[in-house]
Amino acid sequence: MKILHIVKTAVGAGWVYQQVRVLCSLGFDVIVVLPSASVGLAPKYKDAGATVIPLAFDFPFRRPWQIPSLLRSCKNLVAEVQPDVIHTHHVGTTLMLRAALGQFSPTPRIFQVPGPLHLEHRFFAKLDISSAGPQDHWIACCRWTKRKYRSLGIQPDRVFLSYPGTDLTTFNEHRTGALRRELNLPPDVPLVGMVCYMYAPKRFLGQSTGLKGHEDFIGAFQIAQKTIPNLRGVIIGGAWNGAAKYEQRLRRIGHTACPDSLTFLGTRSDVPALYPDLDLAVVASHSENVGGAVEPLLSGVPVVSTNVGGLPDLVQPGITGTLVPPRDPQSLAAATLSSLKNPTEAHRLALAGQQMARQLFNVETTAREVAQIYSQLASTPPDSRLPA
Repeated sequence: MKILHIVKTAVGAGWVYQQVRVLCSLGFDVIVVLPSASVGLAPKYKDAGATVIPLAFDFPFRRPWQIPSLLRSCKNLVAEVQPDVIHTHHVGTTLMLRAALGQFSPTPRIFQVPGPLHLEHRFFAKLDISSAGPQDHWIACCRWTKRKYRSLGIQPDRVFLSYPGTDLTTFNEHRTGALRRELNLPPDVPLVGMVCYMYAPKRFLGQSTGLKGHEDFIGAFQIAQKTIPNLRGVIIGGAWNGAAKYEQRLRRIGHTACPDSLTFLGTRSDVPALYPDLDLAVVASHSENVGGAVEPLLSGVPVVSTNVGGLPDLVQPGITGTLVPPRDPQSLAAATLSSLKNPTEAHRLALAGQQMARQLFNVETTAREVAQIYSQLASTPPDSRLPA
């Protein structure tokens, strides 16, 4: 079976690479469209056995005059490849694909929804639904997303659920001490961290602060430090997609609020080795799939997260972690203090969360779920999917 994956980035969306890697091992003929055939993850896709086609196929917000040529390129590519299923992973690429092929293209199409953000805004949610045709299907990456599509009128047999898988061997709970040595911290100093890229506010979505809640984390850290004066914090992850000015703004806020106790490390490639040195990982997102909660729990690190999107699928109060309302630094600080003051209980929750994360996010399992979806769609006669 020939599967065409369309991915808007070659340097991010690592879950797509992990999925493609397993699909290739299962014998699927996978073709991946990326902005580049040489940078980022492109060489890994090739090593996994996929064919990489360089095409920057995302909605060109800043260059709308390129839309006609991009649509032609996509249509020609699909005609040449003749895939059995087309699999997209981002909103922009999905909408462009539908525009290029039309609503009634005979090839089954799957949009694996990476996060719920566009569904939280009426215009974009309506655009997703109205642009879809009878061959379009969705893979929700959390229960919130699946429920949302059902509430928008999508039939149950067109919305699947499969979490974005990861390579479980990448993460373990062994403390290397590398992060604490870098920060010059002894083992007994409490250390909390936030690990994610910095996404600048999207004004067209009405955002005034970043999507990941860095400002809330900084505010909560400042509050918590009044109770635990020797508390130290670290923010790992730099600007995403040209958000350098936003990163500079966050650094100014952090250095002003916590001048000697909060460190910004920028983008790192050794995150799995750094996680175990944290006493607590904080996920302060305003909108999220399951996001930053998976990796710390796989590393055996306690997690406090906001109660948004898919985070409650994994972070369950009293079972695997602690949930707090979004945009609430006071509640975030209280949960942080509670976890740090009760390390035995926090460790128990983290171990339960680790077990759950291993069950839900093992890419060897999730990729096979996707393979079953491919088989189901490819075996359905085209005429049965077209409107009367």
